[in-house]
Amino acid sequence: MPWLFSGLGLVILLLAGDSLVKGAVNLSLRLGVPALIVSLTIVAFGTSAPELLISIQAILDDAPGLALGNVVGSNTANILLVLGIPALLATMHTSECETKKTFNYMIAASILFIALAFRGVFDWIAALVLLAALAFVLFDQAKEAMGHREACANGAPEEEIEGVDPDLPGRWIALYLVLGLVGLPLGASLLVENATIIAKTYGVSDTVIGLTLVAIGTSLPELATTVMAALRRQADVALGNVIGSNMFNLLAIIGVASLVGPIPVDREFLTFDLWVMLGASILLVPFVYMRRDITRLWGVILSALYVAYMVIVLI
Repeated sequence: MPWLFSGLGLVILLLAGDSLVKGAVNLSLRLGVPALIVSLTIVAFGTSAPELLISIQAILDDAPGLALGNVVGSNTANILLVLGIPALLATMHTSECETKKTFNYMIAASILFIALAFRGVFDWIAALVLLAALAFVLFDQAKEAMGHREACANGAPEEEIEGVDPDLPGRWIALYLVLGLVGLPLGASLLVENATIIAKTYGVSDTVIGLTLVAIGTSLPELATTVMAALRRQADVALGNVIGSNMFNLLAIIGVASLVGPIPVDREFLTFDLWVMLGASILLVPFVYMRRDITRLWGVILSALYVAYMVIVLI
């Protein structure tokens, strides 16, 4: 039953997160908020809501290792799995992406995160540092977005946001918001409580469950989206999405969760998992700086590295 309820919790989380994003995006644009600002804020927060709720629920349930494992594991999975599997299906034309600035921010966020981890705990002090870094990044991205919006006003086409329906009735917007706000905590509670039961039953630590089961589960939406984009030969934006998601996971999720309660850092994180996460991030250098495509060969390499990492974690 714990496996069944864990799966149910994950499904509820994914559907509720999607519902919240749809409702919030449509409401914001109905109120006149620019589409690019919505992309930078509401969509980013909404798509990370499952990970955020899981981390907060884990701390409330006295399983902080699951919270940290979820974020670190998700970041590693986002690079090795979410980019690796779609590349097995079709070459991903990431050479068309301009992601240097965001990539630099992600590497800086990763180094800051690791430095704070060596304090031994993510507490309110670490939370303030991470959230201050997030505020800086969001401010810089908002300035860039407004500049792009001015260019759109001068004739360049503005990017569309998925899930926007100008004719969506107000009652449907309200329904999406309610389903998201009710479903997220419910799904997080189900997943965390039952994942913890599974961990204790099999003698596996909360940290390992977070690094594997929960991390892969919360990366499924990104994986599904990227696979479909690869099949349609439209995966050139996947790299930018993964980089942005990883940066947000480090700064926002652990930043907010650390305000709820302290998150102690296991020695395993300091000696292995954090460095795997950083190493996986550095693997993106050829695609970001040398503008290489992610070919099927790279897909094999990235996927094999993730399988090897899973074997090491579970042994």
